[in-house]
Amino acid sequence: MISYILRRTIAAVILLLVVTAVTFGIFFLLPRMAGQTVDQLAQQYIGKNPTPEDIAAVKRNLGLDQPVYVQFWHFIKGIVVGATYDLGPTTARCEAPCFGYSFKTHVEVWPQLTSRLPVTISLAVGAAVLWLLSGVTAGVVSALKPGSFLDRTFMGIALAGVSLPMFFTGNLALLLFTFEFPIFGRTYVPFTENPSQWANTLFPAWCSLALLYSAIYARLTRSGMLETMNEDFIRTARAKGLRERKVVLRHGLRAALTPIITVFGMDVGLLLGGALITETVFSLHGIGEYAVQSIQDNDLPPILGVTLFAAFFVVIANLLVDLLYAAADPRVRLS
Repeated sequence: MISYILRRTIAAVILLLVVTAVTFGIFFLLPRMAGQTVDQLAQQYIGKNPTPEDIAAVKRNLGLDQPVYVQFWHFIKGIVVGATYDLGPTTARCEAPCFGYSFKTHVEVWPQLTSRLPVTISLAVGAAVLWLLSGVTAGVVSALKPGSFLDRTFMGIALAGVSLPMFFTGNLALLLFTFEFPIFGRTYVPFTENPSQWANTLFPAWCSLALLYSAIYARLTRSGMLETMNEDFIRTARAKGLRERKVVLRHGLRAALTPIITVFGMDVGLLLGGALITETVFSLHGIGEYAVQSIQDNDLPPILGVTLFAAFFVVIANLLVDLLYAAADPRVRLS
């Protein structure tokens, strides 16, 4: 088990390096391959009406006039040990891990990400609990009574949840529960300050996300349970006289959890990288809202930092999924 964990951890580190290289290439190499000059590329990091001195400063700070491999080395070095930028009369220090420095706002990207991370984590964790419990429960009930009224009702709700986009369900939840019937709050409050107000503010966003994701989990659980409950080991468990609840939960559901674990890890990892539409609709100042604002301002360093941050969470989520596989199924450790 320890050797498996070490192998998967090393593979995750290598994958992070590959993702970093690909991200670097998208932002620094592809524009030059498309025909952009070094001055045009540097201008994108400054904004409108840059002076020649500004362009020269960005070229010098980012090393845009150097070979690509040298630029990539400085990029990796900045993440590990930080970077110092010469702004003319002054210098700016970007402490490690340096995920970029905005030459428009003169603010480091990493502190912006970490300050917004609690909001994104609160949104992702609360919604994940709701959609996992509701989706798996609906899928199990539907699989145990296929063709029944409950089965048709749950699958109908699941179809609606998959079909309706987030900007529709989110705005509908805001209209009903925040403006028409002001049950829930509008301003985010940190969990450490007021847990009840924290949950009260985030509950509409949780429900909107849970409606979208629980539909996927309900359909996955139903199909997996329908296949699993017809297996020989289920009939053997029943023949031994085990209680039906134990047969369903310990034997049937556990065997059907493999695809659910995969999808759950990816979904949570992606949400931790920023739920752009949800955070924008509900005015939550998380990583997704920061990414949207940076895109609107055409501020490339924050966009690059958010991309790397999201990639980190996706890779970590994949690693945790692999470890959960190993814990649930010993055959995985032997492969």
